[in-house]
Amino acid sequence: MDRSTPPSPVGDRHWRGSARLATGCALAFGTMTTLVDWDARTLTPARALLRLALSAAVFAVLLPPSVTAGRGWLTVRGPLHRRIVHTDALVCVRQYDGASSHLVLQDAHGHFLELDPRVLAANPLLWHELDTGVRRSLEHGTLRQGADVLGRLGHTIDDETAEAVLKASGLS
Repeated sequence: MDRSTPPSPVGDRHWRGSARLATGCALAFGTMTTLVDWDARTLTPARALLRLALSAAVFAVLLPPSVTAGRGWLTVRGPLHRRIVHTDALVCVRQYDGASSHLVLQDAHGHFLELDPRVLAANPLLWHELDTGVRRSLEHGTLRQGADVLGRLGHTIDDETAEAVLKASGLS
């Protein structure tokens, strides 16, 4: 590998499968509702357009955000927005638990993003990039709030990874 080329960014390895599922659900919804209208002989161009719009809405709701990370940055892309934070200049990290657990990361430049911590747990390379950036933030003294949140999350991810390795090797 050439030392002058930067390492390529890492992404959520399960995103494509989730995107295919969202596409399949939206297509199935649109097909089924159109077939019901067609069978009832109530299908009109306006109703077909409505079914298409509803299918697009189902797709937008089910499509998970795409998470990508590289040296010093983390990006979350949704259907309507793209957010990026500089992980080596983080100021604050918060975790909100409940029905929809999520992390909120904010950097020194005023950028913030929200992210499901399960994405980090399922993608060790993403977690590594975030953890490396957090360590740089701690070294620079910018991270003032939330280091304990990421420490707990790191322990949880490490425990899950160790358990998966033991299970795969037949030792557990």
